[in-house]
Amino acid sequence: QVQLVESGGGLVQPGGSLRLSCATSGSIRNIYRMGWYRQAPGNERELVATITTSGVTNYADSVKGRFTISRDGAKNTVYLQMDSLKPEDTAVYYCKIEVLWGTYWGQGTQVTVSS
Repeated sequence: QVQLVESGGGLVQPGGSLRLSCATSGSIRNIYRMGWYRQAPGNERELVATITTSGVTNYADSVKGRFTISRDGAKNTVYLQMDSLKPEDTAVYYCKIEVLWGTYWGQGTQVTVSS
């Protein structure tokens, strides 16, 4: 059974950095895109960043220039480097992996940006 496990969340001051990781367990084949989404209280889940298996990236306007998504294809792991964090980045961050026949989601990791 496939599971996605996020890690790296926590409490950070404004202007600080965090690096999220999403590791996979079980066999996942035919991945074509991996990404990060987030959901703040009272809001809908929104796209943060995605990366295809060919390395094409896409970012939400709100995080461009501050966040960087990357992946390790051999390990089926995706990362999100978050710099210059703002209070409005506070949310639960979810990893998503898309394969030809469906989608896998992680359980989420909390990121809180506060002084």
